[in-house]
Amino acid sequence: MLSIEPKSLSTPKLQAYLQSAIAPRPIAFASTVDAEGRPNLSPFSFFNIFSSNPPLLVFSPARRVRDNTTKDTLDNVLTVKEVVINVVSYDMVQQVSLSSTEYPKGVNEFEKAGFTMLASDLVKPARVAESPIQMECLVKDVISLGTEGGAGNLVLCEVVKMHIIEDVLNNDESINQEALDLVARCGGSYYSRAKPGFFEIPKPLSTLGIGVDAMPDEVKNSMILTGNDLGMLGNVEKLPSAEDVEAFIKNISERYPNIKEATHREKHKLAQNYLSYGDVDSAWKILLS
Repeated sequence: MLSIEPKSLSTPKLQAYLQSAIAPRPIAFASTVDAEGRPNLSPFSFFNIFSSNPPLLVFSPARRVRDNTTKDTLDNVLTVKEVVINVVSYDMVQQVSLSSTEYPKGVNEFEKAGFTMLASDLVKPARVAESPIQMECLVKDVISLGTEGGAGNLVLCEVVKMHIIEDVLNNDESINQEALDLVARCGGSYYSRAKPGFFEIPKPLSTLGIGVDAMPDEVKNSMILTGNDLGMLGNVEKLPSAEDVEAFIKNISERYPNIKEATHREKHKLAQNYLSYGDVDSAWKILLS
């Protein structure tokens, strides 16, 4: 195992390790204006939601590593304490990348990247019309994390109005994650597209799951079942009764005639197959047979 003390590395190399390790990261496509009202548009992957009441987003325009200069976005939010955070979908990611080019101060990245400026309702910066969700925000605070190149600046901004295009909404007005098709930033030049990688994990029970420690030893110490398998099995309130197990085994005996004589290994493989379809109850009944 490679073990690293951050102070032993140059800032660029440490940053490369961190950005590859902490990935994928959501992208804040931040629109700001300077004191003269000139627009600026830039993406930031040091970004997330930190509160829903009040609704607070945090992103960090870091000082440039190479020369310790600050970015126009940081200068702007310190002067005009407003910002629009636009989310980045797959359909616009190449344009977003183009907008990250370090054009001279005062150049309009909306125009350079081919985006449409859409007037906001409550703040001065424009929204990106092509973004499926746009959030108008007031900057509540900017916290400097250092003075050297690579140091972040936490911009805390409160969402005062959200705009969501209807194409990404379900009938009940909830957001359809697959239709939204967000992208995220990874290390180097890599990005991640959310839509092909979606999978669902049921949240832990509101009651108490039995946990891995309460499982029979032959299940807990299985050479077949993975940690993910055990996590699924542990998220049940109680194990099936002996009567339920017997009824289930009788029901599947035509398909698996030798199930009662199967080894632990064979049962664990079969249970794992049921788990791959999310059928935790059947998996437990096989394991306990």
